[in-house]
Amino acid sequence: MDKYQPPFEISNKMLDLVGSIMEKIGQLNNYSDLNKMPILRRNNRIKSIHSSLAIEANSLTFNQVKDVINGKLVIGEQKEIQEVKNAYKAYEMIKEVNPYKIKDLLNIHKTLTYLTVEESGVFRNGAEGVFDENNNCIFVAPKPEFVEGLMNDLFSWMKENKDNIHPLILSSIFHYEFVFIHPFSDGNGRTARLWQNIILSNWKEIFEYVPIESQIKKYQQEYYKSIDTCNKNGNSKVFIEFMLTMIDEVLEDLISSTQNEITHINAYVNKLLNVMDYNIPMSSNEIMEKLGLKSKESFRENYLNPALENGIIKMTLPDKPTSKNQMYYRD
Repeated sequence: MDKYQPPFEISNKMLDLVGSIMEKIGQLNNYSDLNKMPILRRNNRIKSIHSSLAIEANSLTFNQVKDVINGKLVIGEQKEIQEVKNAYKAYEMIKEVNPYKIKDLLNIHKTLTYLTVEESGVFRNGAEGVFDENNNCIFVAPKPEFVEGLMNDLFSWMKENKDNIHPLILSSIFHYEFVFIHPFSDGNGRTARLWQNIILSNWKEIFEYVPIESQIKKYQQEYYKSIDTCNKNGNSKVFIEFMLTMIDEVLEDLISSTQNEITHINAYVNKLLNVMDYNIPMSSNEIMEKLGLKSKESFRENYLNPALENGIIKMTLPDKPTSKNQMYYRD
């Protein structure tokens, strides 16, 4: 079998979208450092996980996914709960992964499918296809005996071209080609979406907290349709344009979210967040002591009330806001 080369073409639409995306990345970098916005970052990570799993028919709600990640008891199908735990662990590995190593890809798949898939972290041994949300087969994948060679060729191609093709386009080509090869018995969609995130995060750290998956979920039918169109056309052009559009739109949403967070979370609230850990209740006196404050009035006006009003911290006794036993925590 000849060495596999991904067929694609660059269009003016792609170049325009890349320009728009680069402009938005510049805007986000000018507004604020996302590393100083822990609530926004965490919610975006949960959005990514919830949306990517929902595309694969996981029925847990956003709040249920959030509760699973926060270690709270959730009533639901154990496999779906395990998928959330797996996805959270896999997304936490983004910075540790080399996007151009197959060994790392197999490890990510093993993490994503732990205890939920029989063939976890290994290439498939049987025939597979791509199915849409209505369970219609839209594509029959290459035979299993070709998978390892195709994946080696794809990763070799990426390494050879990562400095020649823009990462936004390269990552989209990978996403499509990965779905085309369909290398695993299960978990291909989740792995493809996360791996595109990994490629982009390796290029620009900001993408670690850009929930591209949530935008794909909004346009799930178009997602499958673009894959189907590319399969029929014999190249990934339509899919690349689709993915670039998704990235452009989700960055627009992120800019809006960032502006809102800048408006609502002032310097005082950021200081408050810096002395509080997730899900560890603290009394007002304990927080004031950590902040080095003596005035309760100043503490409530500048720190506590704005954080409570914006849902950034919560009360342990919400029905008794003035209780002497009241404590506060980051959710």
